[in-house]
Amino acid sequence: MLKFHNFCFIIAILAAFSFIPILYKCQLSSNCYSFQKPEIDLLTFPSSWNLLYFPSDPPPQTLKIALFVKKWPQRSHAGGLERHALTLHLALAKRGHQVHIFTTSSPNTSIPNLVFHLSEPTVGGYLNQTVVWSQFRTQNSTGTPFDIVHTESVGLMHAQAKDVTNLAVTWHGIAYESIHSDIIQELLRTPEEQQAAMVTKKVMRVVEEVRFFPRYSHHVATSDHAGDVLKRIYMIPEERVHIILNGADEAIFRPELSLGSELKHELGIPQNGSLILGMSGRLVKDKGHPLIFQALKEIFMENNRFQQSVVLVIAGDGPWGARYKDLGANILVLGPLGRADLAKFYNAIDIFVHPTLRGQGLDQTPLEAILSGKPVMTTRVASLTGSVIVGPELGYTFSPTVESLKKTLYRVWKDGKVVLEKKGKAARQRGLKLFTATKMTAAYERLFLCMSKEAYCKYPNPFY
Repeated sequence: MLKFHNFCFIIAILAAFSFIPILYKCQLSSNCYSFQKPEIDLLTFPSSWNLLYFPSDPPPQTLKIALFVKKWPQRSHAGGLERHALTLHLALAKRGHQVHIFTTSSPNTSIPNLVFHLSEPTVGGYLNQTVVWSQFRTQNSTGTPFDIVHTESVGLMHAQAKDVTNLAVTWHGIAYESIHSDIIQELLRTPEEQQAAMVTKKVMRVVEEVRFFPRYSHHVATSDHAGDVLKRIYMIPEERVHIILNGADEAIFRPELSLGSELKHELGIPQNGSLILGMSGRLVKDKGHPLIFQALKEIFMENNRFQQSVVLVIAGDGPWGARYKDLGANILVLGPLGRADLAKFYNAIDIFVHPTLRGQGLDQTPLEAILSGKPVMTTRVASLTGSVIVGPELGYTFSPTVESLKKTLYRVWKDGKVVLEKKGKAARQRGLKLFTATKMTAAYERLFLCMSKEAYCKYPNPFY
């Protein structure tokens, strides 16, 4: 009997010691918040919901969701808001939720669990609120009413939203953030260019938003910075503000050397030669293209070695596309690309350059690059430095000036491929914890469940 007790004691000790690495691993991982903390109320959780772990099991109940979005993505022509809507609601539909989309366009093919309600846009390109509200009320009174109403920014205006208690709005940019963008662009304005609207006008826009934002029941901020602004500046109660970082489809955007090699071969780029910089998105002024155009022009004039050893590959379209060709044969403008071709693009480059002047929301393109295993160099705007490039081990940041951008480009060139590859691996590891479509969808799904039934607002939840 004594030997048996000794044996049990030894087994217990071994089990305890084998548990220590699990605890240590949880301390290093963002997925183990529930392991270390007591039960929490999700509605008052102060940080990003992407930090939490939600099981991938089938949802405990399926929801009928109404989505209001100005435009549904058409092939490769889509901004960040539309790509967010596509990624999130396709994933929710695949998980069994029925999503009714009130918008101005639809895909040519039918998609299970997605129902489109189309209307003609206004002259300004927005949803016609009278029409979509009528469509919504008809659908809401037919059969089962909607469990959740979701609007991408002001797809549904506050005049209609004010009486909808089961509504969540995702903000992809707010006026307070745009003031920083206006300051940057005014500093970069040449004497020949017309001065933008006065800052006082934009301040009044912030005041207007502070007044009407409370009419929306729940607010989703796509960056840590925006969440802080909504609580502190816009004075939205903390239980109505939820931070869910944007995510990209990790099944599409992933390291795949063969894809990069394929695109390099198509473009005639040596497989192991030049340092390849990449940019994608709309090639317009507020995305920083005049800034990087000038920085590259000056570097090429002062450093012939840099010009000959660096290739810039650009995916996207806009007025600056044609101008880049004036910088030389090492600038390749590919035009807009679909997601499959974007996966090739990210795998072909060594670093993703994001010179945006718009400090609003959380752009999709840096997240796609990170999941593809590439480091990012980006402008120091609060949404990106507060949520994405939070340290030098993940990439590079620069002030929105030509001199700062040139200095960072030289540093990237000096660091070379080996350093960039190391930073890219670190960025991807963090991206897998925070910026995947799976993490984003799970967080939204849990928020929607929580809004529909209070029991789901407890974390962890006994229903899973």
